[in-house]
Amino acid sequence: MTSHPPPQGSTMAASPHGPLQWEQQRAADIVRLLSLYRPLLDACVIDFFTEGLWAQLPPPWQTALGSAPPPQLARLLGGPDPGGPGPLWPLSLLAFAAASRALSFPRGRPGAAPRPPCHSRRLHPLLRRHVKPKKQHEIRRLGKLLQRLSQATGCTRMVDVGAGQGHLSRFLAFGLGLSVTAVEGDGRLATAAERFDRELLRELHKTGGAPPQRRRGPPRPCSPLTPRGPQHIPGRLDPVLPWGEFLLPPDPPAPAARNPLGGPGGAADGARVLVTGLHACGDLSPALLRHFARSPSVAAVASVGCCYMKLSTPPGYPLSSWVSALPGHELSYRARESACHALEQYRGRLGGGSPRLRAHCYRAVLETLIRGARPGLRRPGVQTVKKAHALSFPQYARLGLPRVGLDPASIPLDSDAVGTMLEQQHKVVAFFSLTLLLAPLVETLILLDRLLYLRERGFHCALVPLFDPRFSPRNLVLVAARCPLGTVLAGLEDEDGSNDEAESPPEEQSPPAQ
Repeated sequence: MTSHPPPQGSTMAASPHGPLQWEQQRAADIVRLLSLYRPLLDACVIDFFTEGLWAQLPPPWQTALGSAPPPQLARLLGGPDPGGPGPLWPLSLLAFAAASRALSFPRGRPGAAPRPPCHSRRLHPLLRRHVKPKKQHEIRRLGKLLQRLSQATGCTRMVDVGAGQGHLSRFLAFGLGLSVTAVEGDGRLATAAERFDRELLRELHKTGGAPPQRRRGPPRPCSPLTPRGPQHIPGRLDPVLPWGEFLLPPDPPAPAARNPLGGPGGAADGARVLVTGLHACGDLSPALLRHFARSPSVAAVASVGCCYMKLSTPPGYPLSSWVSALPGHELSYRARESACHALEQYRGRLGGGSPRLRAHCYRAVLETLIRGARPGLRRPGVQTVKKAHALSFPQYARLGLPRVGLDPASIPLDSDAVGTMLEQQHKVVAFFSLTLLLAPLVETLILLDRLLYLRERGFHCALVPLFDPRFSPRNLVLVAARCPLGTVLAGLEDEDGSNDEAESPPEEQSPPAQ
């Protein structure tokens, strides 16, 4: 199995004039590795007891994993060495872990903040309203990338697809002065976005756009706002309709809106646009790429995908001719769902021995009880039981069983059999850790397929780990343009240094809504 280091450090960038061999080889290696471990890839941890998943592992793996404490499992997932004696890992397990890490696209970001984000001092207080720190981190980082794309392409018109409540759109319009059209399929979210815009404008008229003065400390590093907000259009992007007809009515229905990207020949007024989608769910991300490839009116696109399990297979995956032709490229629903897991967060729980680790064992035991009471019911949606780790198993089961139509009083919750399963929590944790080793591989293959789709059509493109994966797991941004991306990507990862996000003291917090 061969693999070559990605060009330009941790950014997978590609010129349409260079050879495709590197990206093609990496995709082929990933498919081959996933095929070797298909049973593990498609396994669901809630079936741990009902389908005897532990017994399906190689015996040497069982021995080593069964005695490995959580911090050693964290190291297996790429975490730091916890020190002290650890298990003697079988060479086959070490090779599996090493190959998984080597083929997965790097997700770290040099200079990242040493702690989860707080309110960003680099974001104007009025743009922090209604926005959680995680989202503040994302919209500011993506906004700066889009600003670079605007400068490189000479294009100042932006279309934010799947805009939600308009947090990114507001930063692009009010904060960066771009002309922004926000497209959102949920009419309620679009209405909320317009309400937030009006609220910001009222405050802007009071302050003149400048950030409020701090009572102490250095000046804020954020710039004044412009008084021009985004335009909101309710509508959905259809992934299969031809270009120029893609804008469908929102849900709930509203009056039809003009397509902000125009017809096949370009925008209605002849202007070009940049298109972005922050965590565009399921087939929405592939649809953005298809519409970019079809329309010369779209100068560039920056897409951050999520919810890979909602991809249609095909046409959402695979997109490229190369991946489509690879034997074994198919990804099950379970495999695509695994790609949405937050490996870095789980690794942190392992390293700290978090009580949250028992949640998977609880659900696996509950699944056993459900199938015992109703054999035909498999993997029903129990929904999340809040703070399950703080409950005893009987307490957890009494909350979960009624959600699938079962009476907890009719099922023994403290039997010897239940106790025996609960004693195997460490095996459940170890098994789930193994499946997480494959999760970044699946995401890399999906995103590499999208990059190859664009490369096959002659576009400049790159995959950039733009966000800190410890609190923004879907942190890889696919950027594509009709012009070289060198100036866009140069120094991008280090432009903010180590103080990308800093905590605001009490007097700096976002002012309350009026």
